[in-house]
Amino acid sequence: MYDLIIIGAGPAGLSASIYAKRAMLNTLLIEKNYMGGGQIVNTYEVDNYPGLPSINGFDLGLKMSEHADKFEIEKVCTDVISLDVTGDVKKVTTDEGTFEAKALIIATGNSPSKLNVDGEERLTGMGVSYCATCDGAFFKNKITAVVGGGDVAFEDALFLSRGCEKVYLIHRRDEFRAQAVLREELFRADNIEVITDNVVEEINGHDKVESITIKNVKSGESKTLDVNGVFIAVGNTPNAECIPDEIETDEKGYVIADETCVTNVKGVFAAGDIRRKKLRQVVTAVADGANAVYSAEEYLRGQ
Repeated sequence: MYDLIIIGAGPAGLSASIYAKRAMLNTLLIEKNYMGGGQIVNTYEVDNYPGLPSINGFDLGLKMSEHADKFEIEKVCTDVISLDVTGDVKKVTTDEGTFEAKALIIATGNSPSKLNVDGEERLTGMGVSYCATCDGAFFKNKITAVVGGGDVAFEDALFLSRGCEKVYLIHRRDEFRAQAVLREELFRADNIEVITDNVVEEINGHDKVESITIKNVKSGESKTLDVNGVFIAVGNTPNAECIPDEIETDEKGYVIADETCVTNVKGVFAAGDIRRKKLRQVVTAVADGANAVYSAEEYLRGQ
């Protein structure tokens, strides 16, 4: 029986584990991936985390993991199958067995969304990617396309432009959600072509990506672009597969909790990108981890 189980070792989960051990709570950290850090380990550069300007995401994730390791936090690397939060004892069923705790912090984060178009699933790993910093090196001196209009899409296009012959940035609207500084940098790049008001209809190729078919949402006209790779950056989907019906979520599947990270179920807390909020950044995830542990401590004291 643990005082606290934390599910997920991204910035929120690692922050929570550090705070939990400092609070002398008997804590178990469960993470499905061998390395912690969450999505930031696939980020080329993090330039907005205070004190560590221009650090790449892999190094930041590593530093956070090493910090947590100093506290000798008990960890299990496994997939969570289901949660039972109906009683005072919370039960977490995994591939490695069932673990029990008095309190639970869910910090499972989210994952890149898909386009759900023909050819996407079939060619994933053969030219279709959701991580430019992971796979961009394979497309040196080649032609690629990035789909999306937010910060991640702009960052991906800029990263790819440093090694690719040409990069198309394709967005379904004529306005972008990306930060002004990213827009300025991208529009200065001479090998990035921005195509607005278009959606990807199909990704074409046999054993690798050869082209994409795009459609203008205003005129209805379709055309084909010859590309070697497609990088999809159209948002994220919450990793909510294990979250039971007892825990209240919004229409997208994000857990409803305020800045205290308290959910509608006593003894259950949500931290990081799995929580419904306006801004999902490393710094807000880390703050959630601290707040979730503080709320968990209050709950445990009242037991």
